[in-house]
Amino acid sequence: MTLDNYRFPAQRLRRQQQDQNRIPLVLVACGSFSPITYLHLRMFELANDYARINTDYEVVGGYLSPVSDAYKKAGLAPSVHRVRMCELAAEETSRWLMVDSWEAIQPDYMPTAKVLDHFEHEINGVLGGVLSADGRTRRPAKIMLLAGADLIGTMSTPGVWAEKDLDHILGSYGAMIIERSGTDMDDALASLRPWENNIHVIDPNIQNNVSSTKIRLLVRRGLSIEYLIPEPVIRYISQNGLYAGENDGIRNTASDGSNVKGKQLVPESGCEDAQVQDKQDTAQ
Repeated sequence: MTLDNYRFPAQRLRRQQQDQNRIPLVLVACGSFSPITYLHLRMFELANDYARINTDYEVVGGYLSPVSDAYKKAGLAPSVHRVRMCELAAEETSRWLMVDSWEAIQPDYMPTAKVLDHFEHEINGVLGGVLSADGRTRRPAKIMLLAGADLIGTMSTPGVWAEKDLDHILGSYGAMIIERSGTDMDDALASLRPWENNIHVIDPNIQNNVSSTKIRLLVRRGLSIEYLIPEPVIRYISQNGLYAGENDGIRNTASDGSNVKGKQLVPESGCEDAQVQDKQDTAQ
């Protein structure tokens, strides 16, 4: 898919609410997904349960939004592969998750705030929101970022995110954050008090520390990745020879040929690497 023939995926977006008294909610996870793991998929189920039990939201859709190749992160397979792996995982394991390639096909790196604006435009602008349960009115869906605890860690670190981007993401949209063992959430949230009412911290109940980085390492060592990621994704990796070696088409260098393995990035867990370049890219 290219920008010329791009179409927003809405085939699994529930177009009418089931509960008149709830607010329609769409969850968006941004990340490399190189490759996608069960942890990425599990985050959506955790958020759906949390929204149903603890909030007035009703989840009507969930989206995976892989970053573009312009992200130039070590271990980043070409976007055509990452999008397809996400599609295979969503198609085979879920009835409500979708993959949006809009961010992935961008020629330039796209800050998280702009990605969320894109979903707001497509769902509430172009599609006109969601039909109420009684069928009488249309309501705008709440767009919310879904991520792992590492994201909050970077947001609370001075100088990593632009203040205006934090206000736009957490103020206008909000975030559902999956807790991770070893992360001090109270400390991470301390500097984000202005938006605390729009940040939902979710206990994962069962810890899962599988990451894309660990999957790539196992593949490179010729070890099994069965039961760590969806079976169709395992087959796709094997068929396309992904992650098997240093020269397998994975993007480890910047456009000027310099190595980017040392770039400071968010660790790959949950919605890994949900985009610490936002500050720099916004300033340019």
